[in-house]
Amino acid sequence: MADETPLDRFKHALTGASRALAHEPEVEVAWSADAPAARGKNFRVPLPGRTLPPDQAREARGFADSFALRLRYHDEALHMRAMPPEPTARACYDMVEQVRYEALGGEGYSGIRANLDAATSVRTAADPIARASRTEDVPVATALGLILREKLTGQPVPERAAAGVGMLRGWIEERAGGDFDALARSLDDQKAFQGLTLDLLRHLDLTLPEDTDQPSDDGDEGEEPEGEDQDEGEDENEGEGQSPSTEMAGELTEGDDAGESDTDMRSDEEAADGEPGDEGEEGMMPVRPNRPWTDIPDGFDYKPWTTRFDEVVEAPELCDPEELDRLRAYLDSQLTGLQGVVTRLANRLQRRLMAQQNRSWDFDQEEGLLDAARLARVVISPGHSLSYKIERDIEFKDTVVTLLIDNSGSMRGRPISIAAISADILGRTLERVGVKTEVLGFTTRAWKGGQSREAWLSEGKPAQPGRLNDLRHIVYKRADEPWRRARRNLGLMMREGLLKENIDGEALLWAHERLLARPEDRRILMVISDGAPVDDSTLSVNSAGYLEQHLRKVIDWIEKQSPVQLAAIGIGHDVTRYYRRSVTIMDVEQLGGTITEQLAELFEVD
Repeated sequence: MADETPLDRFKHALTGASRALAHEPEVEVAWSADAPAARGKNFRVPLPGRTLPPDQAREARGFADSFALRLRYHDEALHMRAMPPEPTARACYDMVEQVRYEALGGEGYSGIRANLDAATSVRTAADPIARASRTEDVPVATALGLILREKLTGQPVPERAAAGVGMLRGWIEERAGGDFDALARSLDDQKAFQGLTLDLLRHLDLTLPEDTDQPSDDGDEGEEPEGEDQDEGEDENEGEGQSPSTEMAGELTEGDDAGESDTDMRSDEEAADGEPGDEGEEGMMPVRPNRPWTDIPDGFDYKPWTTRFDEVVEAPELCDPEELDRLRAYLDSQLTGLQGVVTRLANRLQRRLMAQQNRSWDFDQEEGLLDAARLARVVISPGHSLSYKIERDIEFKDTVVTLLIDNSGSMRGRPISIAAISADILGRTLERVGVKTEVLGFTTRAWKGGQSREAWLSEGKPAQPGRLNDLRHIVYKRADEPWRRARRNLGLMMREGLLKENIDGEALLWAHERLLARPEDRRILMVISDGAPVDDSTLSVNSAGYLEQHLRKVIDWIEKQSPVQLAAIGIGHDVTRYYRRSVTIMDVEQLGGTITEQLAELFEVD
């Protein structure tokens, strides 16, 4: 088509190549400004610049090729059947399988190898191995995968990971060097390769034989011919229940309820691996608990272990200007198909708010402005005196609105795009009607605790330490700042690695305190989130629902006692169980009516 951009043509070519490589005609490729990901036949790959710089185009092709090769050569059911229960072993098991199908696809195709090499470099740069300064900081899975990739394909270890790989290379090759040759001979047989991978993990002492032996094909291992599949499943479950990480959970969560098993397991992984500060890997994504909580105990006490490592930071400080411009361009591309929604929302909201600022008139006055509408009476009956009108002011309170946006890992992808678009639309619209707007975000500086947890560990792990992570509160736009100066800052939300964990209660208090310091008569705090607070480090060593109870307590206090008006918009998750005035939206198309009604109701409250 004549109006296609080079980026559009590149996307079509990339989609066609992915379909051919995967042998799947239904593969679809889309751009993403956050972590590349594949769900079934839908691929999301990094968005290159508009001029298609060669290195960025190669990265996009690399991720698309990797996802396509996984579709073609990987059997997920077979892979899951023998997955070891130990967290580190499981990560290594996944990484080795990825090396297998990428090595298969790149065999004999230098272009695919170059693309995969570019994607590997991108993944490595964001991996903790690139920042490791001690042996215990090196993720075993990443080091093992890069060494195996080097053995199978001849591709060198990326420069940023060379030092980290060097710390573990001797140990890995000494224990598992012989396994690499065997793996190389079984690339095209996933089941055989899987068995050899488990042998390698046992040689590295990452898993135990009784937990990870593959089910025997000839049935020699069990004497019960019937129900064999069920027995295998039970054995695997038993192995998971007896894993070292589960045993360690007792030390970390004394007195916790059994219902916390998910968060306990994630925290135990940290304890076992010694990687408390890892960046946003898929396996580190928090899982939001949706437990029913009712009354908050009178004696409930919330505290941070330390606030030394917390930070309030301006958005431009977290990203260089060039990248911020690129991320903002990506956000603008998300808005392209929503111009109608944006325009309708802006006009509708503007009408609702301006209606409250309209002035009324007192007619038939002896003096004032000449009432032109009544001049006809004078023409018809010259004896009529002229009629005047006087404008009467209607008080419209000075108003400031704070948008507090959840920047947690569970918001990655479509939810954070919706949140950023919401902030963009609201900020522009409110400025048009003279309402000042502040845009804030909240997350943590690290996954699983960061420096706060390290300080707690160094002091002997006292019981019930309270909040155990480093807060990061972000100022995207100050209330007195013009929108034109701050608009590009919203692109930061699209940045990979920014979104980590979320401690909502303290974020609400921070935003609330900033609002109370404002001079405006009406102060509105609107939270855009996707559910409950989650921080694995805190939840693993405190009582059940520690963060959730604090959030409920803060919300109750603001709603009942504060002059600040509080409302919430849930992105894909129901937040009505937390906020009295709240709604849930599932997609951008719902923004128009939802936000208009919410804000209009808030403005109508005296």
